[in-house]
Amino acid sequence: MKKFATLAALVAAGSLALSGCAQSGAPGDAPKESASALSYEVNTDFELADSPTWTAAKEKGAFTVGVKFDYPGVGNKKPGQDTPEGFDIEMTRMVAAHLGFAPEEITFMEITAPNRELFLQQGKVDMVASIYTINDERKKVVDFAGPYLEAGQDLLVAKDSDIASVADLKGKKVCSVDGATPAQRMQADHPEIELVTYDALSKCMIDLESGNVDAATHDDVMLRGFAAEYGDQFRVVGERFSTELLGLGVPKGDDAFRGAVNDAIEAATESGLWTEMFEATLGDATLVTIPEIDRY
Repeated sequence: MKKFATLAALVAAGSLALSGCAQSGAPGDAPKESASALSYEVNTDFELADSPTWTAAKEKGAFTVGVKFDYPGVGNKKPGQDTPEGFDIEMTRMVAAHLGFAPEEITFMEITAPNRELFLQQGKVDMVASIYTINDERKKVVDFAGPYLEAGQDLLVAKDSDIASVADLKGKKVCSVDGATPAQRMQADHPEIELVTYDALSKCMIDLESGNVDAATHDDVMLRGFAAEYGDQFRVVGERFSTELLGLGVPKGDDAFRGAVNDAIEAATESGLWTEMFEATLGDATLVTIPEIDRY
C-alpha cells in the first residue's frame, strides 16, 4: 500500500458555542450558524488491490456510503440541499479522500438503523457512517473501522419536563429507533417503560412535540443536534446511562479495506483534523472522547 498523503483542512469559521447545560463528555448544544468550509486532499496515488470493496468501487468510479439524512449535526439533508451535512458526512469525505476518491465520486445513500447490516451484506454500500454503535452481535455479520467517537445514551424531553434521569421513566412513553442499540437497551433493562419505535429519530420528534411520548432516547450526540434544531423547545437531560463506541461499518472479511479506513481515522486524529471536523459540525471537541482504534 502506498503511503497516505497528508490531509489538509481549511476551516472558514470558528468552533461552535458551548451551551451551559452541556455535560462532561458531550458536545455543546448550540449549532454553528454557518458551516465551516472543510476540504480534503485526495490521495490520487492510493492503491488497495487486495480489497474487493475498494477495487469494485474504484472500477465503478463511485464510493457509496450509507448515511443519515435526518440527524442534525450528524447527517442531515435539508430541503434544497444536494448533499447532506454533519460530522458523519465529513468523516465520509475524509475517508474517501484517503482512499483516493474525489468528492464527485462519493455517493451518499440514505440508510436507516434496521437496514445497515443488510445494505453492507448486499453490497449496496461500501461503508456505513451513521452513528453506528459497535457491538459483538453486529460484528457477526459486518466489520467496523474505528471506533471514531465515544457517545452515551441519554434522554431528550420537553424543556419543562420533570424527568431528570432514566429512573423517572416508570410508566412513561419513550420513543427510540427500531433496531438501534438504545431501543434494545430500553427493552432489555427497563421493561417498566412503554417503548415506541420508528425507523428514524425524526419521527420520534413528531411524537415528542405533540406530547404523544414523554421522552426520546438515543446517543447524546444525536439528541443534542435535535435539541439545537428545535431551539429551546427541548432539552437533553444530561445523565448518560451507557457508553457507546461508534464505528464506521464495512463489509465483513475485507480486512485490507477496514485497515485502510482505520489508517484514515488515525491520521485525522493525530493531525488535529478530527477536531476540526467535529467543531465544524457538532460542538466543542474538548468535551468529547476520541477512543483508541481497535485493529482487531
